[in-house]
Amino acid sequence: MSTLSPIRVLVVGCGNMGASHAKAYQLIDGFEICGIVSTGKSKEVLNEKLGGGYALYSDYATALAETKPDAVCISTYPDTHEAFAIMALESGCHVFIEKPLADTVEGSERVAAAAKKAGKKLVVGYILRHHPSWEKFVELSHELGKPLVMRMNLNQQSHGIMWDVHRNLMKSLSPIVDCGVHYIDVMCQMTRSKPLQVTAIGARLTNDIAENNYNYGQLQIRFEDGSVGWYEAGWGPMMSETAFFIKDVIGPKGCVSIVAKEAGGAGKSDNVDAHTKTESLRFHHADIDANNQFIKQDTWFNLSDEPDHQELCNREQRYFLKAIQEDIDLTDHVQDAVNSLKIAFACDESVRTGQVVHL
Repeated sequence: MSTLSPIRVLVVGCGNMGASHAKAYQLIDGFEICGIVSTGKSKEVLNEKLGGGYALYSDYATALAETKPDAVCISTYPDTHEAFAIMALESGCHVFIEKPLADTVEGSERVAAAAKKAGKKLVVGYILRHHPSWEKFVELSHELGKPLVMRMNLNQQSHGIMWDVHRNLMKSLSPIVDCGVHYIDVMCQMTRSKPLQVTAIGARLTNDIAENNYNYGQLQIRFEDGSVGWYEAGWGPMMSETAFFIKDVIGPKGCVSIVAKEAGGAGKSDNVDAHTKTESLRFHHADIDANNQFIKQDTWFNLSDEPDHQELCNREQRYFLKAIQEDIDLTDHVQDAVNSLKIAFACDESVRTGQVVHL
C-alpha cells in the first residue's frame, strides 16, 4: 500500500478513453476519483460501471471549484482541451490530457507554458509509448541504418457508435491530425532527426462532415538525415479494409514490420482494442551472399507482454502517478507532444493549400 495520501483526480469526459482512465484510477493504489464530469448521460453510465457513489457534474468549472482536485484527467473532444487544461493548471492541479494537446499549435504551446508556470505535471496520452511491442519496434528501427523509410496507416471502416465518435472528432480535427500525432511521434523517435518538410493530400468522402474538413488523408514527411515517412488515415463507412493496418520501417540493413494477424483481420478496423495489438514483430535482414541469396532468416519477436487497451491506460496512469510522486522532468515529453502536433497541422495546411510546407 502507498504511504502517500492518494492523488484526488477529477475525471472530465466519459467516452471510450475517459472511461478507461477512470477504471485505471480505481484500480491503482495512489489515485482516488473525486468527481466525474460530462455534458451528457455518459457520466451516469460510467458512475454505474465503477460501482456508483461518485460526485457527478455537468459543468467543468463548477466541478473544479467544488472538488478541489490534485489532478485532472481530460478526455473530452479536442476543442475543449486547451481551455480545460489551463483552468486545471491555474487551479494548481496536475493534468493528464488525451492527445492532441490542443486543437491548434498555439494552443498547445499555451498549455505547455501554463504547466511550466504552475510547476505542475502535464502528461499527454501517447498510449503507444507505453506499449512494449511499440517500444521494441522503435528500438529495432535503430538497427536498420539510415535513411529510414517508414510506412504506416490506420484506416477505419467505422460504423455504428464509432461513426458517431469519428464525426464528433471531425468537428474540430481531421483524421491525420487526431490520429496522426501518434505515428508522427513514432517516426520522430525512429529517426531521431529533424523533420524538414511535409506534403499531404486529403478528400472529403461524406456530406456528414463540415465542407472544410476531410475524412481521408495521407501525409509524407522528409527528415534531415534523408529518412522519409508516410501515414494514412481514413474514417467512415465507405473505407476499404484491404490495407488498413500497415506498420513498417525499412533501412539499408533490412526492415521491421508489425504483423498483426488478429488485429489486421476483416471487420476489425474500427475496433479500438485491435489498434494497439501488435502480436508479433518480423525483422527481415537484408544481408545477401555472392549469389544474392539471403544469409539470415527473418527473426520473429512474439512478445508475451501484450497489454490490452485497458492495461495500456493503466500503464499511462501509473506513469502519471510516478511523474507526480517522483517529480519527473517532463520537458521533453511535453515538447515532443507540441512538435508532433506542429507537424500534423503542417500536414493539414498542405492538404488545404496543395503546397509543400517547410517546418
